[in-house]
Parts: sequence; C-alpha cells; structure tokens
Amino acid sequence: MKNQPTILVVNDDGITAPGIKALIDVMKELGRVVVVAPDSPQSGMGHAITIGKPLRLDQVDIYDGVEMYRCSGTPVDCVKLAVTRVFKGKKPDLCVSGINHGLNNGINVLYSGTMSAAVEGAIESIPSIGYSLDDYTLQADFSHCLKFVKEIAAQVLQNGLPVNTLLNVNFPNTAHIKGIKICRQANAKWAEEFDERVDPYKRPYFWLTGVYQLNDHGEDTDSWALDHHYVSIVPVQFDMTAHHAIPVLNGWTFNV
Repeated sequence: MKNQPTILVVNDDGITAPGIKALIDVMKELGRVVVVAPDSPQSGMGHAITIGKPLRLDQVDIYDGVEMYRCSGTPVDCVKLAVTRVFKGKKPDLCVSGINHGLNNGINVLYSGTMSAAVEGAIESIPSIGYSLDDYTLQADFSHCLKFVKEIAAQVLQNGLPVNTLLNVNFPNTAHIKGIKICRQANAKWAEEFDERVDPYKRPYFWLTGVYQLNDHGEDTDSWALDHHYVSIVPVQFDMTAHHAIPVLNGWTFNV
C-alpha cells in the first residue's frame, strides 16, 4: 500500500498485554505499525517520566510483520523515545494508546498511563487517541470494540484533530454497543481508602482500595454514555489553565 500512514502504538499494561495485541491487529489494517511499549505494567503512572536512571530500548520480535520496541520506562517515556530515537524526529501520522484493561473515564484521565501516553503524543503535535475497555481482566474480550477502534482512528487520520486536542475513548463491557456519544468528562472520582495490613515482620503496610464516586448525573457525560452501553469519546486538552478563573484572580488586590 503506497503512502500508507505510520501509526505509533503504545500502552501502559505492557508490551505483551492482550489489549495492545488487539490494537495492533486493527491498526495494521490502516497503515504501517510501529510499537513502543513498556516492558512491564505501568498502570496509574500518569505523566511520569524517568529521571536519574538509564532507559533501555530493545527491539523485539513478538508479532509478525510489526516493528516493535520494548522500553524499560513509563508510557510517556515510550512516546518520547519513539519520536526522538525510533522515528528520529519524523513524526508518525497517528499515535494510539491501549486498549487499556479498565476504564479511563471521569477523573481517571489524570492518573492513567494510557491517556498520558496519548497526551504526550498530542504535545508532540501527533493526532492521538487513548482507548480503554471496562474490563480489568487479562481474559478481556475486545472483539466488540474493534470496529469502533478502527472507525475512530480512520476518522482522525482523514480529518485530523483540533490543535492541542486528543481523544479519550472508552468502551462499555457489552457485546451490544448502541453507538457512539461525544461527551464531556463526568465529575467523578475514586473515593480512596487505604486498607492497613501487617507484614510477616509485624510492620504495617497499606493497600489502596476505594469506590468510584459519581457526582454528576448529566446525560452528556462519559459515565452516562458507558452506563447506557454507548462508546464515549471525550475531546481532551493538555492546557490545564482555568480560563474562567483568570478574571476572578485579576480582581484581587495583592498588597505587596
């Protein structure tokens, strides 16, 4: 296929995760695939980067016909190394991250390694998409997602994205998806608890637990869409300026 697009595939569950295999298979139908992914699971790493210790980047042969690299760092490290070392500054046409084992809706977008990899792609001016499925197990069935994964990526390749914008795509865990909803991020977060336990040496340690707390019952949110068996697409930006607060702060008098 002449002039086929080049697609960078990354994730946070590790280079051997079933979700990235599903994403690779779909992207191979759209263009030339290059994979740079962590050598081990990196969930919850957010936008962390590796500082103060060396990074390893090794080419591996895991799936036939796919150029693949295993990285010792975070998902964001993977994108940075892909752009600077693998592509040598010639950026890919698309960056896709996932398919994550577990949702990244609501506030999860801030913690997610999957989404941070896509954000890093967008920072590099690469059209970028993060994909996640509401199934945390290694046995997750991605088959009902794949036609949507392909169509959304094809639309981005054809139309591009608004400047400094990427897509956060989440799939409900059902074979009966009703369609796609363009949404806003719900006001929802994890209400964390820390389960205190004792190790064999009688020293206390803590295990993060909690429940997902939805504080937003709007019918235009990603949480509503997923609960009603729709694919949610939230356009995300990395400019975190609270523009509406600037006039408020400009009204303050600083006595210095």
